[in-house]
Amino acid sequence: MPAQQRADARRNYARILAVAEEEVAAHGVDASLEQIARTAGVGSATVRRHFPTRRALLEAVSRKRIEALCLRARELANKADKPDKNDSRSALLEWLSDVVAYSASARGLAPVLAPEGAGPGSEQVSSCSALLEESAGPLLRRAARDGAVATSVTFADLMTLIAGIALATEHLPDPAVEADRLFRLAVAGLSPRS
Repeated sequence: MPAQQRADARRNYARILAVAEEEVAAHGVDASLEQIARTAGVGSATVRRHFPTRRALLEAVSRKRIEALCLRARELANKADKPDKNDSRSALLEWLSDVVAYSASARGLAPVLAPEGAGPGSEQVSSCSALLEESAGPLLRRAARDGAVATSVTFADLMTLIAGIALATEHLPDPAVEADRLFRLAVAGLSPRS
């Protein structure tokens, strides 16, 4: 939110964001914008002025978690800064496992992980996924360079996979356990171990 906004606009923004955090924690991406406006004591137009899209609201709600994931990616990149196939793969998988755990425990985070319109030829990128890619992209590039990950795997592919896992498990009795199991299955592949 721009610092030059009027004091009442800054207060409205903060109040809307606080209410939105509670609503998203309770209802995930289905949190009602109208309910957020009522609880915050503002009109729907005020909510939409600060957050023109549902995704913008979810990104603002998820900002602290995204920043923590970015910090974790940088820490792992610094630790795994040597040419070792196992270290680069381990660092990438450790970070992705953290993202899965965060996504399973924080309703509303999954939809902001993958770039909007992720897929071949997509140019739209959300600010959250851009921040994540800037911080964790080196982990993927290093793993690909070391031959620990296929060079065709993109950062958007990984975030889309994790978002899908989180969304598929969020209504299960223990979403974190199921999300972790599905993530490990995706990493291992479907082939039986020899």
